[in-house]
Amino acid sequence: MEKKYSVVIHPSQEIIDRIKTMKEELAVKIGWFNSKNSVAHITICEFTIDESQLDKFKEKLLKICDTFTPFPVYLDHFGSYDSGAFFIAPNEESKTNLKPVMKKTQDAMLLSNLKKSSDPHISIGRKLTSESIETANTLFTTIDMSFLCDNIVLRELDPVKKQFFVIDTFPFGSNPQPELIQGSLF
Repeated sequence: MEKKYSVVIHPSQEIIDRIKTMKEELAVKIGWFNSKNSVAHITICEFTIDESQLDKFKEKLLKICDTFTPFPVYLDHFGSYDSGAFFIAPNEESKTNLKPVMKKTQDAMLLSNLKKSSDPHISIGRKLTSESIETANTLFTTIDMSFLCDNIVLRELDPVKKQFFVIDTFPFGSNPQPELIQGSLF
């Protein structure tokens, strides 16, 4: 049976709790919105596969995560997209560290139906009206959070609740693979 999965980075539990509170504050002002009940995360990719293939993809995630070294992520500003998303964004240095992790993870998956994220962020709300984004901008003006990015999380979509739940966590192993160097035989 085909199931939908997502590969994400979870911030610390403290930040997850703080963002949940922010989502609840926004809901008091504008009512229910997309992503209101979603656990705070930075999306790397989403895909659909037959569940019989899952172990193969877990093995790929285990191998790629072994090559990553933990690093701090600093969340320092809010932003929005034309699509109606309001989000928390990392600073430039954190983006510079997150993007290669995201790209290498996506490349390792080797899937044609991979839905990739290229701009690291933590969504507060999605599909918001321009008025709701303005309300969010008024409600939330400054942000200063940080966490240690030291693992990647695999989640599965619950088709009834329409929410993802964690099925596995892959810690960073700090074992960068040596670059292949072309040698000379003579």
